[in-house]
Amino acid sequence: MSVQSRATIPSLERAGECLKRIQLDLRISKRRLRQAETIELVRLKRDNVSQNLGFASRPCVLCGLPVKRPAKGVLLHERRNGQFHLQVTGHPTYGLPWGQDRLVPIFLATLAIRQQTQTITFRSASEMLDTFGIQQGGSQYRRLIASFQRVFGATIFFGTDTQRQRAVVVHQARFNFMSEARIWYSRDPGQQTLPGECQNSVVLSNEFYEEIMNHPIPTDLEAAKALSPAPAALDLFTWLSYRCFTAKGEERIPIFGDFGLVQQIGSGDYARPRKFRERLQRWLDLVKALWPDCPARISSNGETLIVDKANAVLSQQRTGVNLSNIPKKDVQ
Repeated sequence: MSVQSRATIPSLERAGECLKRIQLDLRISKRRLRQAETIELVRLKRDNVSQNLGFASRPCVLCGLPVKRPAKGVLLHERRNGQFHLQVTGHPTYGLPWGQDRLVPIFLATLAIRQQTQTITFRSASEMLDTFGIQQGGSQYRRLIASFQRVFGATIFFGTDTQRQRAVVVHQARFNFMSEARIWYSRDPGQQTLPGECQNSVVLSNEFYEEIMNHPIPTDLEAAKALSPAPAALDLFTWLSYRCFTAKGEERIPIFGDFGLVQQIGSGDYARPRKFRERLQRWLDLVKALWPDCPARISSNGETLIVDKANAVLSQQRTGVNLSNIPKKDVQ
């Protein structure tokens, strides 16, 4: 081997290492570029008052579903938001809904408002995947079906208690999200319907349908799409959208304690206040990336979340929905 060829080997090795680093940077840059494009789209549509408007249900906005997969055998999930109390009991076979399963109630509530019917229809399972920017494929379809099974099998207890003069007023309801569901998917992305124009159909339970129609809570579907991989941040976004809309001015919400925000978001994994506060700030940063004018901030002593009146959804006047039905009192 010549001296020249021996000298070339280290250069080639260094070039290879450099190329690997460049390729890694390119992969990260592409991911971040997609994130930046999504954030820019959400901001642009808000500025142009052309948001893709969706709706969430009050129980899931005020008290979040589990963020992470519950431990094996755990079938009960409880959260509290001031006077509101949510209890979700999972199906013995399918378990509790968790993580991205929270997209299913948003999808159902949105179609119920748009179609103004208790029996909602949609062309194929891919429509829901498209709505929330989830890649299509066999594994994603199976996850979607599993999500529907967990949501379908869950029993929801949602109640409020208020003090009116000397009498305690209690309003409680126990219900399921759906009473009947027929969902299909095809491996052929070009096939939108089954033979005979058969569509997917879901019959919402009477209680869930009445809850949606009586208390529609608008949300930004593009923002929900962007936050779908981060369920806790999505919960915070939908709750802040609602909480800032109902605020009468600057208000303080306790973060800790029996009636604090820690009891409301669908995660009880943070035993130390410092850990929850750090995570809450991360979620808030994600929300503000999509909604720069969000007036929420953690207080200087780290004990309260300060919110003010603001609108995350600006196209409400186009919905035809009576927004006076949105509850504005007795909200944590």
